[in-house]
This record gives sequence, C-alpha cells and structure tokens, in this order.
Amino acid sequence: MATPLRARHELDVAGLERLVEHIVGAGVAGLFILGTTGEAAGISPALRRDLVSRVCRQVARRVPVLVGITDTVFTESVALARHAAREGADAVVLAPPYFLPPGPPELREYLDDLLPELPLPVLLYSLPAFVRAAYDYDTIRYVMDRPAVIGLKDSSGGVEMFRRLRSSMPLRPDWSLLVGPEELICDAVAVGAHGGVAGGANLFPHLYQALCAAALAGDAARARLLQDQVCRVGRLLYRVGGYDSGVIKGIKCGLSCLGICDDLPAGPLRRFGDAERERVRGQIAVLQQEIAAVMGAGTPS
Repeated sequence: MATPLRARHELDVAGLERLVEHIVGAGVAGLFILGTTGEAAGISPALRRDLVSRVCRQVARRVPVLVGITDTVFTESVALARHAAREGADAVVLAPPYFLPPGPPELREYLDDLLPELPLPVLLYSLPAFVRAAYDYDTIRYVMDRPAVIGLKDSSGGVEMFRRLRSSMPLRPDWSLLVGPEELICDAVAVGAHGGVAGGANLFPHLYQALCAAALAGDAARARLLQDQVCRVGRLLYRVGGYDSGVIKGIKCGLSCLGICDDLPAGPLRRFGDAERERVRGQIAVLQQEIAAVMGAGTPS
C-alpha cells in the first residue's frame, strides 16, 4: 500500500482512509504497509507509527495487516514491531538491513539475534535491487523450521526461488510464498507461489485480485489475459518521468487522478509536473476502459 502524505511529516488522513477502503473493498487477501511502494525508508519513525495505528484501527481485522520493519537500526525494527503488535497488526515484514549489506553468514546471525525479539510472525522480504543483499536459498532453509517465520516475499526479479522452494514446502505447508514484481504473478504461481504483493493494486485492486484468483484456480487462459493487462499498467504508468522513481510517482499521481489521495511522495522525490500529470491522467482513463473490458470478458476460447 502507498502512504498518502499531504506534507513532509503529515499523513493525508482522509486520503489514507479512502485508500484503505478502496483496496480492502476489492477483496484482497491482506494489506502490506511500509514496504517499497509505501516509501518506508523516506518516512520518519513517528509517522510510521501513526500510519500503523490508523491502518490497524480502520481495517479492524477485516484482512491481515502486515507491517514493514526493515531498518538499518536493530532497535528501530524491534520498536516498530512491538508497536505494530500493540496496535493489532498480524505480522511484520523484514528485508535485510540496507546500506552496508551483510553477507549470508552475517545475515543468518542477524536473524538469530532479531527473530527472538519480535512479537509477531515474520514474512521475509528479499529485495536485492534496493538493499544490496538477499535472502539466498540456504538462508531461507536455515530459518524454515522456525515457527515465527511464516513465508517469503521475493522481489529478486525471477521465479527460480519459488521453483527451488516448492520441494521444501512439505516442511512448512503453512508458509506463504509471494512474488513482488507484478509482471511475474502468473509465472510465479505456476511454479509454487501463492500470490503477489503488487503496487499497482493501489490503483486497480480488483484486477490484481482477479489475476491471483485465476492463477491459483489453474485457469491459465484467464490468468494470462489478466496478466497482460497488469503488464499494461506498468508500461503506461511506471515509466512516466523516465526514472526508477516513476513507479512510486506514477502510482501516487494515479491515485490523485482517481480522487483517492494526495500525490505527494516522500522526500527527496517531488510530484510530477503538469505535463507528466496530464499524461498519467490520460493513461488512467485508458486503463480504466481496458480493465473494465477485460474484467467483463470471459475466458478466451
């Protein structure tokens, strides 16, 4: 979930409430706050806590709430996890510490130290493009027998990890395997994943929910049709502006064009200018028409 802001240190509270209802009302399986799309690294600790409290209170256990606690500071991860537990969150999400990346043996030591301190179940989050370290297969297997660890969100950019873990799933049939890159949802489910955590679902949650449902049901033709539309969302919205920041700015600008929340990103990013905003507005209108047609279409013959 994106984090609606109206100033550098202020949540867009009304927009946040609309966004939560927009997503939950589409029948999603859960909310992940303070992840990459949630701009957690650019948000102050106080604002993170405020967001956790407001989201947990509003969701009121209608769906699980997962809270990202990734940080360079060990005690900050623990403190946010404890706050999330007090506020009623269901689990925390943990990527490796960023900036000075630990090697695999150091990462296992880090988990040995941190996991006993956390009061909630933990979903591991592999995000090598941003944190410069990843949970490799051996590290995942290292923690697989620990009840506190309940699964993996993999954003490494491929599906090989799901293929490798599939043979280990009898050890932990309760685990959740989730893919990050939304263009890989269909392929990841085909090799053992259970679904995806998709930034585009902020904008079009019904589309992404329908894609996961079709893929899990084995309806390959329907899933591929919906997956192609999900890829269209990325092509039309995430490349506006020409930089990697276009993903976050495209989603937030799109949410603003839909009347859901403010489009202010966390610093140092700034809003799109008028030209880019009008481009996003036009692309949103195109996507709305396309998605309505695809959602209403049956499985192609």
